[in-house]
Amino acid sequence: MTAKSIIFFFLFCCAIGAMAQNRVKPVPVIFDSDMGPDYDDVGAITILHTLADKGEAKILATMASTNYEGVAGVLNVFNTYFNKPWIPVGVPKGTALNLRDWQHWTDTLLAKYPHKIKTNTEAADAVKLYRKILASQPDHSVTIITVGFLTNLSNLLNTGADEYSSLTGKELVKKKVKQLVCMAGRFPSGSEFNVMKDAPSSKNVYENWDTPVIFSGFEIGVKIKAGLPLIHNSTIQNSPVKDAFRISIPMAAEDSLGRCSWDETAVLVAIRGYNLFYDLHKGKIVVAADGSNTWDDKGIGQAYLVEKADYKTVQDLINELIMHQPVSKIINKRSIGQVRKNQSTGSRIAKIEALNRKIDKIEANIRRRETEISRVEAQ
Repeated sequence: MTAKSIIFFFLFCCAIGAMAQNRVKPVPVIFDSDMGPDYDDVGAITILHTLADKGEAKILATMASTNYEGVAGVLNVFNTYFNKPWIPVGVPKGTALNLRDWQHWTDTLLAKYPHKIKTNTEAADAVKLYRKILASQPDHSVTIITVGFLTNLSNLLNTGADEYSSLTGKELVKKKVKQLVCMAGRFPSGSEFNVMKDAPSSKNVYENWDTPVIFSGFEIGVKIKAGLPLIHNSTIQNSPVKDAFRISIPMAAEDSLGRCSWDETAVLVAIRGYNLFYDLHKGKIVVAADGSNTWDDKGIGQAYLVEKADYKTVQDLINELIMHQPVSKIINKRSIGQVRKNQSTGSRIAKIEALNRKIDKIEANIRRRETEISRVEAQ
């Protein structure tokens, strides 16, 4: 290693250390998505990884609320692309909706991008994974984000004691969850896909959930259009995020200005809060047997978002966040460009591999520190 390389490595480590000391404490998140009937889920998981890379979120797990074959692999594609392949993936093992994308972007991603999870049988049972993770976390610390059906959360509430906790599901949620943020409902009343498609689960969750709940309703995301700046950005290549939007946007006339950003708004609010862009209308959702919803202003513990800032401000932010590139990928591209100027092919490969090993060690050290911090906080 040359003196210049040593200095670069030292400064890189110092920068990582400084960010770790000065950053806001990351929000521990479990992300629950139908990941398939629509592709705003792609934007949502991308924003989640973007904010995790910025030190604002800590992704504890990615859950599927559907069980079409391949959904676990799709979640693993995104976790792998963003250099977090270790994030656990959960899938419903019992009855669940089997809805998937009609544009076949999921098939494209599974064929094109690396992922260790090949079938849903290789993923964890979503409810057991919920219980395992929640039991290990500090009290009132976990934010759950749902941008799909309420199937998993309903099943979680119905669980009894197990090897992970002596608490029932309802007790475990009350003890460990800080808040639930949902892309769900249409306010003050109406019908919305995520609530309606598994109405019994929606009704069970919203009647029995004992932590604060924030809804980003249909009316919030419908006017926020995302994806065009991403697909027109020629510097972004070999990206499953870009591919999902690139494939899907041209296939529907209503998406000509970009796809509605329902799911993205839920992630943004869950991590960064609502204050900059929204007010809260407090009360409680009332879910009918057919999945339609109304609102009880006298209810407590829940609230839905009401626009405060111009929606275009949120639109610009979402479009910026979904163009985020994995950190290691950016470093690798710059490294490749630099070494190509001066080195033979064999030497270039060796340089890149050495730098990747350094990056892997730094990332491993950060993960170990985060684990140690979580262990201390749990005591």
